[in-house]
Amino acid sequence: MPPKPLVYNATLTERVDLTDALAIFRITPDEPPARDAGGAWFTAGQYCVIGLNNEEKPELGSVRRSMSIASAPEDPLPIEFYIRFVSKPESDNPLTHLLWKRRSGDRIYLRPVPAGVFTVKDTIGDDDPRYRILVAAGTGSAPFVSMVRSALRRDPKADLSRFVILHGASYDTDLGHRDELLGYVKSNGLKYFGTVSRPKDCPSWTGDTGRVESFFEPGKLAMLEQRLGLGEGGMTPKTAAVLICGLQGTIGTTLVNLIPRGFVPDFKRIREALGVPAEQPASLFYEQYDTEPVIDIKNPEVVEPLRAQMAAGLAKLSS
Repeated sequence: MPPKPLVYNATLTERVDLTDALAIFRITPDEPPARDAGGAWFTAGQYCVIGLNNEEKPELGSVRRSMSIASAPEDPLPIEFYIRFVSKPESDNPLTHLLWKRRSGDRIYLRPVPAGVFTVKDTIGDDDPRYRILVAAGTGSAPFVSMVRSALRRDPKADLSRFVILHGASYDTDLGHRDELLGYVKSNGLKYFGTVSRPKDCPSWTGDTGRVESFFEPGKLAMLEQRLGLGEGGMTPKTAAVLICGLQGTIGTTLVNLIPRGFVPDFKRIREALGVPAEQPASLFYEQYDTEPVIDIKNPEVVEPLRAQMAAGLAKLSS
């Protein structure tokens, strides 16, 4: 028996198609969320659940998915989401295949309670003085856009120089919010570096190339450090914390490349596999809906070298 149909409680107020497979959806709930004294109704980095009923194939029932919020907590409604169409879904009833048929004015389900701890407050803390290296693959930029927008809604002259957004996509047209973020580079000191993995198909692109995790490859990390004014070898947990939102491969590769620097993941099973002391604070955080570790912790050929690198990295930090 299919699940009970969702009762729609929100309206798709506006849809902006950036490409055939990327769009901004702005959704207005029927009941406005309660706000705190500062005008915020969630914490930047959190997500909401969007849902739709499959009217064409009612036997498949409804589908719901968690989506990071791109708008700032202090923004007026509607709520903004940055979503990619999943061309090869694992589900028989993929949300984006239903969502892409919706137009402005259509009804939709939105769970009105935000959730998640992928926030500055819940990871490193709002007062942490280190660089915040925000690593985004594709639409993984949404929570980070929310973070910088929130800082500016609270203070339009906010110093964003501690925020470093590294955003990767296949093509330059896939770098959503890029113009907005480049504006913050000029006005508020944000550090933003976009990179494309298929530069041959982007003839006008003159920026970085490669997947976003390639910023941390041994041969390229020094270039990133130079851009941040850290000096070669200067990017460590003493100077930076890393937050990642993207595919499993992006998270796993970034983690592997930063382990020699002593970066410790906020993931209990990986910490234990790598022999990280329980009291060692995490310095690398990521948004993950899958509970499986991003590296194969059951494979000694994978774990043992990383365990040795982790021990060496932590020893160097404490020396």
